[in-house]
Amino acid sequence: MVHVVDAHVGKRIRQRRWLVGMTQQKLAECVGIKFQQIQKYETGANRVSASRLWDIADALEVDVAFFFEGLKSDQDGPVEEQSIPTDMMGDKEAMDLVRSYYAIPENQRRRLFELARVLSDVA
Repeated sequence: MVHVVDAHVGKRIRQRRWLVGMTQQKLAECVGIKFQQIQKYETGANRVSASRLWDIADALEVDVAFFFEGLKSDQDGPVEEQSIPTDMMGDKEAMDLVRSYYAIPENQRRRLFELARVLSDVA
């Protein structure tokens, strides 16, 4: 049975990898493992050790804490994910959109953001 934290960390690894445009093979090469292991991490089938997560964070140029963002701890119960749309985390089209958004120069990106905000208020 997959633990909710392992699944969340795996989704965050996949999300960041897509955002930077890195393949599973390339990430695996950067951390010195086989790409099949990256697949297992991303699905939560295998737990990522602390040292391996450190290497993955280094390869993906994020702080280790990035992989735990979006989790909340309820003192009386298990760790649960916050209400983040799960389809966005696993949707390649959404991740491609985010990657493309950050490829836009800052001033144009800000204008696009404001346009999206206005359109979402209208809908």
